[in-house]
Amino acid sequence: MDTIIIGGGQSGLAAARALRHAGLAPVILEAGERPTGSWAGYYDSLTLFSPARHSAMPGQDFPGDPDRYPTRDETVAYLESYAATLDAEIRTGTKVATVESDGAGGFLVHTTAGETLRTRGVVAASGSFGNPYIPDLPGHFTGQSLHVAGYRNPKEYAGQRIVVVGGGNSAVQVGYELAEVATVTLATRQPVQFMPQMVGGHDIHHWHTTTGFDDLPPHWLARLAGGTLVLDTGDYATALQAGRFDRRPMFTAFDGDEIVWADGTREVVDTVIFATGYRPSLDYLRPLGALDAHGLPLQVEGLSTTHLGLAYVGLEFQRSFASNTLRGVARDAAHLATPLAVYAGKALAAYGF
Repeated sequence: MDTIIIGGGQSGLAAARALRHAGLAPVILEAGERPTGSWAGYYDSLTLFSPARHSAMPGQDFPGDPDRYPTRDETVAYLESYAATLDAEIRTGTKVATVESDGAGGFLVHTTAGETLRTRGVVAASGSFGNPYIPDLPGHFTGQSLHVAGYRNPKEYAGQRIVVVGGGNSAVQVGYELAEVATVTLATRQPVQFMPQMVGGHDIHHWHTTTGFDDLPPHWLARLAGGTLVLDTGDYATALQAGRFDRRPMFTAFDGDEIVWADGTREVVDTVIFATGYRPSLDYLRPLGALDAHGLPLQVEGLSTTHLGLAYVGLEFQRSFASNTLRGVARDAAHLATPLAVYAGKALAAYGF
């Protein structure tokens, strides 16, 4: 095979389109039963943080009002529709176990079903939803503890005392809706920083795209932001100021059914939800020696520094602020397509020679 793409979500689909344009015939291996990646597994109320007009991938707009914020289920339907337009083979229900070198400049991709596929190139587009990050905290908690990846809706939490750990968009959105039925605190290391969703009559993503902010390299983003920013139409900041839910400095330890706050006070808590992000889900590359000691890929702008023919799409801040988003992943995929085509020996064909 020219190239195997591991993962059939937004990153894998964007990679397939870019590789087809570069003259390759990629095959997508998707562990799930639908080519939608992790979207179907997110919490029920999730909506995109960018409007439909700024969330579409190349070649296909989101249907409906371009200024609305598509829901989780609308995004799933969009990705299925997008996959159907690609001239690429998509094998769903195919989970990759390991990838190793074939000893001749290519790769052997082993699936959990026992199949071995030989390929010249590999694009790791498996995202991070399968690898939620929970910080290691002192003590032992006897209440309910989960990552936001396992949260669906507030129904089962009615009447509870809940602490949501994290200060990003997901933490605030989940904390806000839980506050309708429970007593909620956001535990964060820094105060929550809100960014207006609307500026000058336009969604903030209008300015991100027109000013080039989306294309800023990651080191510039770190200097400008100074921390995690939460997009807000005004509801979240108003609710926090009104005491609908509160924010406190991160607690320091667990102790049975209690947590120990930074000021030394203790409180009985029913549930702790960690909205603490994810790490790349790339364990299948460990046998290849392509990861560092922390399981992170050894790469520069998506190209592996350990193996020719190996690339990544969908890493957070891979090349820009928008790298792992619907609106930004296609640019990263296009950046990788030509080098992969060159390695596969198809670059000349792609340019008509």
